[in-house]
Amino acid sequence: MQPETLSTSNISFEEYRNQILNDYKTALLSRECSLLGRREVLTGKSKFGIFGDGKELPQLAMAKVFKNGDFRSGYYRDQTFMMAIDALSPEQFFSGLYAHTDIKREPFAAGRQMGGHFSTHSLNEDGSWKKLTAQKNSSSDISPTAGQMPRLLGLAQASKVYRTEQNLHDHTDFSIKGNEVAWGTIGNASTSEGLFWETINAGGVLQVPMVISVWDDEYGISVHAKHQTTKENISLLLEGFKRDEKHDGYEIIKVKGWDYPSLIDAYETADRLAREKHIPVLIHVKELTQPQGHSTSGSHERYKDEARLEWEREHDCLKKFKEWIIDHNIATDEELIAIDKDAKKQVRQSKTNAWKEYLAEIVNEQQEAIALLRTVEAKSENKNFITPLVNKLADKDEPIRKDILEATRKTLRYLTKENFAEKATLQQWVTNYIEKIQPKYSKHLYNETETGVTQIEEVAPIYDENSKEVDARVILRDNFNNIFDTIPEALIFGEDSGKIGDVNQGLEGLQDKFGETRVSDAGIREATILGQGIGMAMRGLRPIAEIQYLDYILYCIQGLSDDLATLRYRTFGTQKAPLIVRTRGHRLEGIWHSGSQMGGMIHLLRGIHLLVPRNMTKAAGFYNTLLASDEPAIVVECLNGYRLKEKMPANLSDIRTPIGVVETIKQGTDITLVSYGSTLRLVEQAAKELLSTGINAEIIDVQSLLPFDLTHDIAKSVAKTNRLLIIDEDVPGGASGYILHKLIDDQNIYKNLDSKPQTLSAKPHRPAFGTDGDYFSKPSAEDIFEKVYDIMHEVNPSQYPQLR
Repeated sequence: MQPETLSTSNISFEEYRNQILNDYKTALLSRECSLLGRREVLTGKSKFGIFGDGKELPQLAMAKVFKNGDFRSGYYRDQTFMMAIDALSPEQFFSGLYAHTDIKREPFAAGRQMGGHFSTHSLNEDGSWKKLTAQKNSSSDISPTAGQMPRLLGLAQASKVYRTEQNLHDHTDFSIKGNEVAWGTIGNASTSEGLFWETINAGGVLQVPMVISVWDDEYGISVHAKHQTTKENISLLLEGFKRDEKHDGYEIIKVKGWDYPSLIDAYETADRLAREKHIPVLIHVKELTQPQGHSTSGSHERYKDEARLEWEREHDCLKKFKEWIIDHNIATDEELIAIDKDAKKQVRQSKTNAWKEYLAEIVNEQQEAIALLRTVEAKSENKNFITPLVNKLADKDEPIRKDILEATRKTLRYLTKENFAEKATLQQWVTNYIEKIQPKYSKHLYNETETGVTQIEEVAPIYDENSKEVDARVILRDNFNNIFDTIPEALIFGEDSGKIGDVNQGLEGLQDKFGETRVSDAGIREATILGQGIGMAMRGLRPIAEIQYLDYILYCIQGLSDDLATLRYRTFGTQKAPLIVRTRGHRLEGIWHSGSQMGGMIHLLRGIHLLVPRNMTKAAGFYNTLLASDEPAIVVECLNGYRLKEKMPANLSDIRTPIGVVETIKQGTDITLVSYGSTLRLVEQAAKELLSTGINAEIIDVQSLLPFDLTHDIAKSVAKTNRLLIIDEDVPGGASGYILHKLIDDQNIYKNLDSKPQTLSAKPHRPAFGTDGDYFSKPSAEDIFEKVYDIMHEVNPSQYPQLR
């Protein structure tokens, strides 16, 4: 008889039985992968392992209600779920463990992430979108605990946007009228992180269709729940978020992780509420186990007593599942033992196949290298030194590419004073080998297709006799109006972005015109504002996430750095999130509003374009360029520029500011001055004053820091002036240090320098408050004038006597 707690309508008992046994086999396959995976790490074939054993049953239940178009935003224990939705095979599991660099064999990261980090392909090979509603989707996992939560919010919000906005109902590649659910998973200990709580709060406010599963095994590595969670119970702690007759909130479901029929019921209930009514749901899956401990870095016997270990053995979800199947006469013990044996055999064979496939290409490369080394060895006068290197490589039964390059590159050291054809062949082979292999580990940091930002050609502003001078914020406002008029996927959100049209009125009146879904306010919660943007961008929308001030970007730096900046790279170009982050900074006053995070952002956010327009016309052009491409970027508007006057371009909606291209805003012959943002106005003031002393400076606006001067125009300027000064409001060694590095190492400007290249930056502390605080903390026009004058004094002391 079929248990009444299971959804079994309209299927025969045989079909129902097959579903149960298929679930059982999937769970066994996953468990055996975990067990063998640990052994592969301990024998040295993989560097590290973290597995989903003990969490198999609830993941099977989640997979049953996971539909095409849905998205998962999880963490690194969801292997059973991925197997259950046919997005992970045992062979792919081991390919991930071995870090196979072939995206076809390791389809989640091409070996760039450690095993257990899963994703699906959202993009075709040319970078275009797949039909996401025709497949089950998983956003790419990241290791930072709870880091997947903000993105989950955005993935769920996309469904609400697609349901609400009539103009998007034909976007059926991305959504069927918002009927998709975003499924999040997290360990119980990770719910201690602030990102979890911020997401919970935001999800309750927005009422988006997301279901969060908390896998609770009572530990976070070795730390028990009593040290993690008040009351040792996350669902009890979240009772205040529970919905009632008067208030929106969450449906909170509690279920034991070894109780198969109750798990099925729990997930069917959650699916119905989230999918149909857009009610967020939290499922607290309790009484889970961790049969092998947290990871391969240690044993859980060190921190669990025998009573706990015995409890875990008795409550292992696979043991309980097997007992349930037998108790309900679904299969006999003998039948289940046969399934178990078959699963073990399949996983062992998958492991062997994956290892052979991983090793085959490298062994071929090893043999090529050995053959070349033997020819060199035979000719070289330093044979006695080369032979041990060759033999060591030849003795490697399981080589890695590091072994190959160590042997070949060290051999070349012994050939520096020799000259024969075989040496030249080896030299060329090493060069070609690095050029061939390096992309396996380095490509796809940015978009390498024709939709990349650097492929968008410049369209300069046009002015005519009707071009009026307006407050610069009007240029932004009118440009955003054009964007929302013509791009239905575009929307903007942030603190004060909606009702009042942002604090500087760059969105004035746009909420009234386009509605609260497309121009909306958000709470004071920068990490999840960013997460909203990442998730929605992954589902075909074009979000602009507004972080009110540059200083506040520190609240979401983890998501920017670990999630958004790495997304295209860590998925080997199979996922993208073309999010635009709008913020404002430069020349702010006071410790907490100094707007000088450039150095940190440059180094932490490789993979995101960092744009620093000097005025709002340039900023508008950047937004237009970004929306014509598909890459993430941060646009830092000049906070002190909104009320300054700028001419309104006659072709506002068409202008495109090029990315990675500098602009020379004043020609000169004596010295090249390089800066960006609001500081440029001080540079221009100083340059005018320098003319009175006979010094004619050339001024270059960087415009974008990432990427930086791709056409090397600054080097061309230095070739003319032979001197360089970089002026920056960031701390010493920050953005100015980065710019100098690019100019010396990439553009080789040292060849044309007659004076030491110098930088003029802010003091190492944050600015004190007030105008004088700014003056004594950041470069002033007088500082710039005197620095340039001192450089020219060194050149010609008689013409430029010392000032002081």
